[in-house]
Amino acid sequence: MATYAYTILEPSGQRKSGFVDAKTREGAVAQLTSNGGYILSIDERAAREGFAPKSAERRSKGKPSKGDLALFTRRMADLADAGLPLDRVLQVVAEQSENQQLTDIAEEVLNDVRAGSSVSAALAKHPKFFPNIFTSTLQAGEQSGQFGDVAKRLAEFQENEVARRSQVVSALIYPSILLFTAVGVIVFILTYVIPKLSSTFAAQGDNLPSSTKLLLQLSDFLSKNGLVIIGTIVGLVFAYRVWVRTESGAYTRDGLMLRAPVIGKIALKSTVSRFARVLGTLVFGGVAILDAIELSGIASGNRVFKKSAEKVRSDVREGKAIAEAMRDAGAFPPVLTHMVAIGEETGNLPTMLGRVSDSLDFEVDNGLRRATALVEPIIVLTMGGFVAFVVISVLLPIMTAAQTVK
Repeated sequence: MATYAYTILEPSGQRKSGFVDAKTREGAVAQLTSNGGYILSIDERAAREGFAPKSAERRSKGKPSKGDLALFTRRMADLADAGLPLDRVLQVVAEQSENQQLTDIAEEVLNDVRAGSSVSAALAKHPKFFPNIFTSTLQAGEQSGQFGDVAKRLAEFQENEVARRSQVVSALIYPSILLFTAVGVIVFILTYVIPKLSSTFAAQGDNLPSSTKLLLQLSDFLSKNGLVIIGTIVGLVFAYRVWVRTESGAYTRDGLMLRAPVIGKIALKSTVSRFARVLGTLVFGGVAILDAIELSGIASGNRVFKKSAEKVRSDVREGKAIAEAMRDAGAFPPVLTHMVAIGEETGNLPTMLGRVSDSLDFEVDNGLRRATALVEPIIVLTMGGFVAFVVISVLLPIMTAAQTVK
């Protein structure tokens, strides 16, 4: 016999924790579910180690991450798909959440639902975590009786976003470390090493090689104006942040990003993929097509696409087909417009949009790998070239002085 620690949700809605003895895990599950209980957690090791099921004190107290929100939606989708009533779904999600703030939100939503509100309306009271796109899609799912399927689509979308963000961060870690190291080495050499050697070169006066003179001038400028340079950089960063908060600044920035060498194509494909995935999720959920286009433009994260989506929405309202309106807008690539046209013809637009998004995600992954592979050697070669320049500039006057002595 083994002892299992468990936490279950009883048919009455009450949460219960304790221990049960059984020969196997399956036997313990059978005992606990014989009266209609829903298992939240069961763990044999927990019993042996005297470990109690997760409590509120063990939850994270910080702001929910994108991953926490994706897990919240995934659990909600799985439980709803299993046939549990929505109030029990929310209660279980509140129990299972690893983030205290999400637990509190789920409990507030549960109270609102029990008071007669819909889940989407209750979640809409927390727009900081559940934006209009999320709640509008859920609302359409509730109205069409597809809450579980729609929530599952939303969970997949959030999980893809989390995976993409993680991939980008992972791809940038090594190049960022290299860049930081390279800048640090260059600054150290110019501000500490070269000033120590300047007195040695002073005796040669104007007889110094041109490369050595340039190196000494760079070192002198950086040493005397270091604070000014730092202040200028901080000021430029602040000015940039203020500028991109304006509509014109953000639009210009997003347009330049799409046209930038190397990363421009990656940014374009990533933006189109996000637009297509959101549009497919909204259409599948039953959101009106005009609202779906508008929300997808906002969710794309790019002002150029947002403006183009507004034009598409206007044209579709006037009677144009979606694919035709996208072609006329100009910002949407042929791969998207062709698949949208097929989706409209076959009546299976969400599936076609999902395939476009999957295909573009694959291309973005390959593009990120190639860009990362290109950046790393550039940084290494740049740092190596500067170090070689310093070594040559230092050695040349020494060799010149040695020949003069001879």
